[in-house]
Amino acid sequence: MPPHTLDTPLGPTVGETASKALKRAFGMLTVGDLLAHYPRRYAQRGELTPIDALPVGELVTIVAEVRSASVRQMRGRRGDLVEAVISDGRGTLSLTFFGQAWRLKELRAGRQGTFSGKVGEYRGQKQLTHPDYELFDDEGAARMNAEALRNVPIPIYPATSTVASWQIKRCVDQVLPGLGDVPDPLPDEFRRRHGLLGARTALVRLHAPEFPDQVAPARETLRMHEALVLQAALLQQRQLVRMMSATARPAGALLERFDDALPFERTSDQVAVGDRISADLVGAWPMNRLVQGEVGSGKTLVALRAMLQVAQSGGQSALIAPTEVLASQHVRSIARMLGPALSPELMPTLLTGQMGAADRRKAALRVASGQALIVVGTHALLSESTTFADLGLVVVDEQHRFGVDQRETLRAKGAAPHVLVLTATPIPRTVAMTVFGDLDVSTIRTLPGGRAGISSFVAPVGEKPAWFARVWERVAEEVALGRQAFVVCPAIDAATDSGDEESAEGDEPGRTRWGVVQAAALLEAHPAFADVRVEILHGKMPGDEKDAVMQAFARGDIDVLVATTVVEVGVDVPNASTMVILEADRFGVSQLHQLRGRVGRGSIPGLCLLVTESDPGTPARQRVEAVAATTDGFDLAEVDLELRGEGDVLGDAQSGVRSSLRLLRVVADADLIAEARAEAERVLDEDPALEHHPGLAASIAGRVGQQERAALAKN
Repeated sequence: MPPHTLDTPLGPTVGETASKALKRAFGMLTVGDLLAHYPRRYAQRGELTPIDALPVGELVTIVAEVRSASVRQMRGRRGDLVEAVISDGRGTLSLTFFGQAWRLKELRAGRQGTFSGKVGEYRGQKQLTHPDYELFDDEGAARMNAEALRNVPIPIYPATSTVASWQIKRCVDQVLPGLGDVPDPLPDEFRRRHGLLGARTALVRLHAPEFPDQVAPARETLRMHEALVLQAALLQQRQLVRMMSATARPAGALLERFDDALPFERTSDQVAVGDRISADLVGAWPMNRLVQGEVGSGKTLVALRAMLQVAQSGGQSALIAPTEVLASQHVRSIARMLGPALSPELMPTLLTGQMGAADRRKAALRVASGQALIVVGTHALLSESTTFADLGLVVVDEQHRFGVDQRETLRAKGAAPHVLVLTATPIPRTVAMTVFGDLDVSTIRTLPGGRAGISSFVAPVGEKPAWFARVWERVAEEVALGRQAFVVCPAIDAATDSGDEESAEGDEPGRTRWGVVQAAALLEAHPAFADVRVEILHGKMPGDEKDAVMQAFARGDIDVLVATTVVEVGVDVPNASTMVILEADRFGVSQLHQLRGRVGRGSIPGLCLLVTESDPGTPARQRVEAVAATTDGFDLAEVDLELRGEGDVLGDAQSGVRSSLRLLRVVADADLIAEARAEAERVLDEDPALEHHPGLAASIAGRVGQQERAALAKN
C-alpha cells in the first residue's frame, strides 16, 4: 500500500466508524486534519507501583494478572460496560471500559500484562478507566519492557463526550507508520538557521515522542510553521487586492471648501493619516486600510474627508455602523461638520431597518439614483434591495462588531471599492500583525487640544459599602453644576438578566445585581434626585424612541441617562461630565475604556466611577483597576491581552484566521510572529507565486482552506 499524505481521506486509514466519529466531533476529513489536532499535554506511565500502594489521582503503571472480566448494559444510558478485576498478589483493582465489549476477548482470566492509567475511585474501590495495557506471555521480559516505557510520554488530546483522548491516540498510531513525505513550509536555510526540525519529524515527535525532551523542539517547529503559513497567507491576500484595479478618486474643490471651513487645526496625526488615505484613493489598487484611534481622536473627521475626496468624482461612500443610535448620531455629526453649504450637495442619507416604510423607500431611492453621495446605515445597507449607483468607498465603523461576511456583502455592492475600517478599540501590535496582516494599519494617537481629561476611580462597595451612597452624591453634585451624567448597567432588568449588548463577563453568587430598571428605580426614589430629569435607554426600545432619547440628552433636556452599553460608541455629548458604571467587573477592559470615553469630551473635566463588589486580587477586579490606572487605550489593549489571552481579544469575526492558531499564542509568540512576517515578506518578494517554495504553497492550501481563505479575503 503506498504511503499516505496529509490529503489522504481518513476512512481508508483509520476505518469508516472512527473516521465518521472524528468528522462529527471535530470536522476532520483527512490525515492532515487528524495530525493538526495536537496533544494538549503529555502524561507518563509512572513507576511500577504495587496495587495496595496506589495513590488516587496519580498516573501509574502496574504489572498484574486478570482475575475476571464481564460485560453488562449501562444503567440509564445506551451502551455496555466492560469491568475487569486484576491483581498483583498484594491487592486488587478494577478496570472499566465503556462501549468496548470486544475487550473481553483479550482480558481473559489468567492473562498477565502491564496496565497504565490514572487512579480513580468508585464506591470505595480503586479503578482505572480506559487504561493503556499490554498483555504478554513472558513476565520477566514484560517487566523490563514496562521499565523502558516508564518515561515515554503519553499524548493527551483535546476530546469530546463522544471521542475520547485514547481513541484519537489510537487513530494517530494507525496513521503515523504509513505517513509519507510532509510538505515543509520553511525554507531550508531558514530552518537550519533557527535549528528547527523537518516537517515530518516534527509531526511524529509531537504525536509519538520517545523521550520527553523531543516534545519542545517539535512544538517550536510547528509553531513557526503556523506563524509563517498565516503571515504568508495574509500577505498573499494583500497581493490579490493589489492585483485589482481601482477607480482613482482624486481630491478637488469639495475637500478644499471643507478644509477651509474647519473651525480648528487638524492634529499632526489626523494630517498624516489623512494624507496616507488621500494617496491610497488615487492608487492603482483599492485601499484596504484600518485606522485605529482613541475615542474622540478624529477618526470620523478622517473618514469624512475621504468621503469628500470620493464624492468629487461622483462616487458614493457607505458607512456601516453597528447600532441605530450610532448610525443616527453619525448622520447628524456628518451633516453638522459639512455645514449648510456642503450638506445639500452630498445629501447625507440614513438607511436603517427600523425606519418607516415610506422613509426607507425614499432613502433607498436617493441611494440607488446616486443623489446621496454619503450613506450611513446599519445592517439595512446589506439587504439585497439596497443598491448603489457608484459605490467608491466602504467605511466600517467599530469593525469588531461585524463579521467578515457582512463586510464582504457591502463591499460587493461596488466595483472594487476602497475600504476604510475604523476602530476605537486599540489593537495590540501582535494582534494587528496576526489578524489584520493584510490591511495597512494607521494610528491616530494624539488627541485634539482643549480637553480637560478624565479622572477614574474604583468604588469597591463590597469592602466599603458607604461609597455607594457617595457615588450618587457625586452625580447629584455634577448635575447641580449644570452638567449631565451616564449610568451604565450590564442588563436591562437584573431580575431577568435581559442584557441587550455585549457585557456580563462574569458573575458571582450573592452580589447585588443592577439593570437599567433597578438603577432607574433607585434614582427615582433618591431624595437628591427629586428635581433631576432621569431617562432610560436600551437596545430593545424602538429605534425612533432611542433616537429621541439620545437627541434629548444631547440637547440637555435630560440630566441623567440610565442605559445599557448601547451608549458605548458614537454618543457625543460634550456637556456630559460623569460616567457611573455599575457592576463594572462584568465588562471587559476595552469596553470599560470605550464607555469612559463618553465623558470628558469637551472643556469640562470627566469623572468615571467604576462600581464593583468583586474581591481584591480576582481577575474581575484586576480588569477594573487596570482601567482606573490609565486612560491610554493602547496601554490598556496590551493589559487586556495579558489578562484575557487572545482567544477573547480576537473575537469571532476573525474565525477563519483564528482556526489557524493551534499552537501559536499571539502574546507569548510576538517575536516569533515578527520573524515569520519578515521571512514571509522576503519569500513573497522573491517568489510571489511560490513556484520555488512548493512546501509553503502546499501548507497554505492545506492549512488555510477555502473557508479560511474566504474569511481572509473578507477582512
